[in-house]
Amino acid sequence: MDKEFLENRFNINRRHFLGKAALGLGSAALGSLLVPDMFSGTSSQAEKLQAGIRHFAPKAKRIIMLVQNGAPSQLESFDYKPLLHKMHGQDLPESVRDGQRLTGMTSGQSKFPLVGSKFAFRQYGQSGTWVSELFPNIAKITDDICVIKSMHTEAINHDPALTFIQTGAQQGNRPSMGAWMSYGLGSENQNLPAFCVLLSRGKGNGQGVYSKLWSNGFLESIHQGVQFSASEDPILYLNNPDGIDMKNRRKMLDHLEALNAQGYEEFGDPEIHAKIKQYEMAYRMQTAVPEVTDLSKEPDHIIKMYGADCLTPGTYASNCLLARKLSESGVRFVQLYHQGWDQHNNLVGEMPQQAKDVDRASAALVQDLKQRGLLDETLIIWGGEFGRTNYCQGKLTDGNYGRDHHPRCYSIWMAGGGVKGGITHGETDEFGYNIVKDPVHVHDLQATILHLMGLDHEKLTYKYLGRRFRLTDVHGHVVNDIIA
Repeated sequence: MDKEFLENRFNINRRHFLGKAALGLGSAALGSLLVPDMFSGTSSQAEKLQAGIRHFAPKAKRIIMLVQNGAPSQLESFDYKPLLHKMHGQDLPESVRDGQRLTGMTSGQSKFPLVGSKFAFRQYGQSGTWVSELFPNIAKITDDICVIKSMHTEAINHDPALTFIQTGAQQGNRPSMGAWMSYGLGSENQNLPAFCVLLSRGKGNGQGVYSKLWSNGFLESIHQGVQFSASEDPILYLNNPDGIDMKNRRKMLDHLEALNAQGYEEFGDPEIHAKIKQYEMAYRMQTAVPEVTDLSKEPDHIIKMYGADCLTPGTYASNCLLARKLSESGVRFVQLYHQGWDQHNNLVGEMPQQAKDVDRASAALVQDLKQRGLLDETLIIWGGEFGRTNYCQGKLTDGNYGRDHHPRCYSIWMAGGGVKGGITHGETDEFGYNIVKDPVHVHDLQATILHLMGLDHEKLTYKYLGRRFRLTDVHGHVVNDIIA
């Protein structure tokens, strides 16, 4: 086949061929930058194409989710309802409750006395956002946050409600939001996990948190959240045992990988590849984790911003500062769980302590990211699993009261990552019981979070047991009104 035939038949010449080849090489190079292990041979074809490839341009690169476990009362935080003071002690009208199901803790009550908040509210910022006196530091950043007052959920008890907001389903064995992020986007830092979990405990009545909340579900185990502890070893069993140095560890891992490769050849189980990747990740983390968890090098003005508690491992303040460092180092999804918000009776005594635990550090996290130029690319979400009733649980006394679970409406706030600052979205009725404007379902929130990260919640799917699953199940709409 001669040169003239090629040029006439395929309309190509040497210059054209080399030009096209250069485009192909350039595409391959770009692919390797977007997905560092694209050509490593350690991942499946589908996984390589999935990881790191967004559906559209993202607003945010990373997420820090501040989960207030136990459900803080919206009526003592961000949803000001003066009518409850005027009707204090009067029974909630049946037309407002409209036969809503109750928990076993209040279903036996014959009366539902309305109770106004003991804590004063004021408007702050150019937006005039209403904030309780319990959150003076968050009040100072209202022009940077979006308060959503119209959140609602389907679950009325803690475990299913918390599981629902984390996984999109009330039962277990579903991938958590962070696992979906890891699956959909991969990791920015190959030396740290894509999904990290931090736990803290307040002084109030706590509800348990469980590993199913950061589970990989039916996704590969490499996508599960990595829990950090408050001990000397932030990640248990990460360090080498006595008598084993890094050279010996590397040699052992190489032999183990060879054995696992043989196992994969024989059984074809993709989880074997996941184990190989986990061993390699742990090896790299031995160097990266001590550095990122060392808070001793933080300057005095940062310590002052978060509060002295940030130097005590395991506190909410310490976890907020650690979350900033992890996010700054490229961790896709950092999730904090702060327990103690379940105020069924002693709300007046407990909630101020809980608010004090989180108020300063939550605001500091927003301010810290903003001064570093990272807020625009980091999405922060603050809130619980449902709200609290406008009526008192049990008998109403002048000195104290409690509030039961309320899934019909509650408040959260978001900041950075493409969310409009200085706005309030949604509205509840004057009783603070039902939503009257712009409802936001849990699946809507999940769809919006994925959208801000450049992912279409309807396209981020995984086939399991013959069905294509997604975080939002078959529901969810992006809340475009809060997106900048």
